[in-house]
Amino acid sequence: MNQKRMTRQRKTILNMLKRRKDHPTASELYLEVREEIPQVSLGTIYRNLNVLRDLGEVQEININNKFKRYDGNTQQHYHFYCLECSRVYDLEGSYQEELDRIFSEKNPHQIMGHNADFFGTCAHCIEET
Repeated sequence: MNQKRMTRQRKTILNMLKRRKDHPTASELYLEVREEIPQVSLGTIYRNLNVLRDLGEVQEININNKFKRYDGNTQQHYHFYCLECSRVYDLEGSYQEELDRIFSEKNPHQIMGHNADFFGTCAHCIEET
């Protein structure tokens, strides 16, 4: 099977991720995809998310090595993880390419990019307290 072919399941998953801003887990995405493709399995969701990630069509966000969430926005950007409710948000602001240069100058490594995770309490949880 050609892993790069855009199957119906893959296209549905990708379109749903591009519409969402809440960075769903595979299980959350599975529940949504089942409304459109009732016979889809959770294994199919995981396999297709891995293919889409490998193709650069989606981002896989790994939070504290505990769970993965998925993002349809493949532009370099930062995320915020709420320690109270476990939601993941995109942070406003531009990706700081100068960090690559700063760390390249101080270290013998070839830095090609970076990820930064921000965490704390989200506005939604602050309002509830």
